[in-house]
Order: sequence, then structure tokens, then C-alpha cells
Amino acid sequence: MKRNLITVIVGAALIIIFALLLFVFQVRQSEIAVVTTFGKPVRNLSEPGAYFKWPWPIQKVYTFDARVQNFQDKFSETLTADNNPLIVTIYTGWRISDAKEFYPKFFGSVAAAQRVLESMLRNAKNAVIGSNTLSAFVNPNPKQLKFDAMENEIMASVRAQLSTNNYGISLEFLGFKKIELPESVTQNVFDRMKADRQVLINAEQYEGERDAQEIKANADRQAAETIADANAAATRIQGEGEAEAAKTLPIFQRDPELAVFLLRIGALQQSLNEKTTLIFDERTPPFDLFSHLPTNAPAK
Repeated sequence: MKRNLITVIVGAALIIIFALLLFVFQVRQSEIAVVTTFGKPVRNLSEPGAYFKWPWPIQKVYTFDARVQNFQDKFSETLTADNNPLIVTIYTGWRISDAKEFYPKFFGSVAAAQRVLESMLRNAKNAVIGSNTLSAFVNPNPKQLKFDAMENEIMASVRAQLSTNNYGISLEFLGFKKIELPESVTQNVFDRMKADRQVLINAEQYEGERDAQEIKANADRQAAETIADANAAATRIQGEGEAEAAKTLPIFQRDPELAVFLLRIGALQQSLNEKTTLIFDERTPPFDLFSHLPTNAPAK
């Protein structure tokens, strides 16, 4: 009896396990899955977990790697808008975003999807490079380089094609990996870069000379204004002096000797201050006044 119970339990467990294998499947964190019914995709599963399905041949589950797939296209020579050849390669990252759309388009083949994506990249790359001149790739002025703009343009073109055709593919990133110049045009490019650099040098020299002339002109103008102000001040002072002289002229005319005496006294006052020692010739004006002092004057 006990052995029969164990057999029943084991049999029931096996039936449950077999039923789970037939009716339940799991989608892992790094996977994306599609469920087909009689070969037709009916469900897209992008979240990890356990799911129910009908057993084969009614339904079947196909799982794909949901992580980003990296690859780079092959080296290819492309002409720019000014007919200069460039050898360019692009790296990109893509992933399966919708397994329900991806499966019927490529029959679950990642390699087939990558071939289609590579063809799209090549066409978009050639179109974008062909619409730009060589100066967008090689230029002594970094501001005239257009790598970011061209990468964005190529990515937008490929994404539009993927969306239009419902490939179930998402383009995650894209960029130029390598750009080479054929040996036949390398020297021409260097000569053009040298000419462009000389244009920049000439422009800098012109701006420097222009600034120097402007500074010199400003300095000359300021000097002329300073001289004019000084001449005006000198003229004003001279006029004020002549006006003062005109005021004292009548006094000189009425009593010239008194006026001369006052001038001499004023000169002595200006030459004397506290603790001053004078060494002079008494015959030289205005010190000749000391020669006329009375000899019997009381000493102070």
C-alpha cells in the first residue's frame, strides 16, 4: 500500500513536469520571444517570466537575444560632393525590439538581419557623404567639421527605413570608426589644408594690423586733445595775467618808484620763510634794499 502511494506520487509529479514542459515556457532577462500558432506569429514577449502556450504542433516559441548586437560595415570608397574619394567604415549597435515582426521577415536569422542592416547603412552612408564636401571631414578649423551632423543624418535615414519596413529592429547607436584618404589625393588634401591655414593666418594678420592702426589713431587723437587743452589753459592763464597786469598798470603809472619798491618787498617775502639763510649780492635786486638800510638802526 505504501509502495503504491509512492508510485502514484512519483507518477503524478512526472505528469505535472511533463505538462509544464508542454504548456509552460520561460523567457529570460536577456531574451525576447515570439509565439507562433500553426507557424503564424501571434504574441511578442519582451518581459522576462513564465508563460503559457499550447503544445506543439499547435504553438511554438522562438527566443532571440535581446541584447545589443555590435558590428561594423566593410571598408568602401565613397565620393564626396566635390568628387574626392574617401574610404569610410561605420560601427553600429542594434537589437531586436519586436520578435513578432522580426521572425517572419528574417525567419529568425540574426545574420540575415545584419546583412539587410549593412546594406541600409551603406546606402545611407554613401548618400550623406556624397552630399558633403571634403572640408566637412578634413579641415584645419574644427568648427567646420560635421561628423556629428553626418552621423545623426545617417542614423535618422536608417531608422526611417527600419520603421517603414517593420523589421522589428532598433538601431541604438552609430558612428564613424575610420576615415582614410587614398594615397592619390593625400598630397592634394595637405596642400588644400595648407592654403586654408594661410588664409586664416592672413586674416589674423589683417585684424592685428587693423587693431594697431585703430590704437595708434586713438593715441594720436588723445595726444592732440591733450595738447589743445594745454594750449587753451596756457592762453587762459596768459590772459588772466595780462588782465591782472592791466589792473596794476595805473598804479605803476602814478608812482613808479613805489610800485617797484612794493614788487621788491613782495619778492623778498616770497624768498624768505622760517629758518632761511640767504647768501646774496646786495647789489642785485631786490636784495639791494638791504644796502639802503640806516647804519645806526637799533639791533633787534
